[in-house]
Amino acid sequence: MSAPDVVYCMLTVLFVAAAIHGLRQGLLRQESGWRSRVGHLLHAAMALAMAAMPWSWGRALPLVPQTAFFVAAALWFCSTAVSHRRGSRRTTTARSMQAAAGMAAMAWMSHSMASSSHGGHTVRQAEHSGPPASDLITVVLALYLLICSLWSLTRGMPTLRNIPDLEGAPLAEHPYAHFWDGTMALGTVVMLLMPH
Repeated sequence: MSAPDVVYCMLTVLFVAAAIHGLRQGLLRQESGWRSRVGHLLHAAMALAMAAMPWSWGRALPLVPQTAFFVAAALWFCSTAVSHRRGSRRTTTARSMQAAAGMAAMAWMSHSMASSSHGGHTVRQAEHSGPPASDLITVVLALYLLICSLWSLTRGMPTLRNIPDLEGAPLAEHPYAHFWDGTMALGTVVMLLMPH
């Protein structure tokens, strides 16, 4: 097994676990609002698609509908960033924009895979002067998601030692929600930078 295959195996395990978490939160958590539930289900769909993406059978899935779905999901998270009223406005906006960036990255990867399988040679020939715009988009998405992942993974660390009551905590303030946000963002960064 090659080194990229080992990394893909680890990412698959991470994304399957994230999908299970998203489905659990989206379907079984009754006290969360409908926006939160839809967000978790969209994250679960993204995690499942990311788990399948590295493997040959995952590449057989139709890429154009995936791209359209994840563009719509990114726009949905952008709309929730401006329309959400509960909780800390700054935190809610930051989490929605992180989710939107993750969905945009997934749409970008699906689009890149689709264009490379449908004659990407003409695009490469047109871009031989200077770095291609696709590289710039990948780098911007990867850097933003890396910053988001570090923010999510480190912001709850001091409070993890003394958590009084996790069951009664709102979902957006639950420290493990930050863990899932951070690990999904970090896994997406790795997927963006790995060859497909």
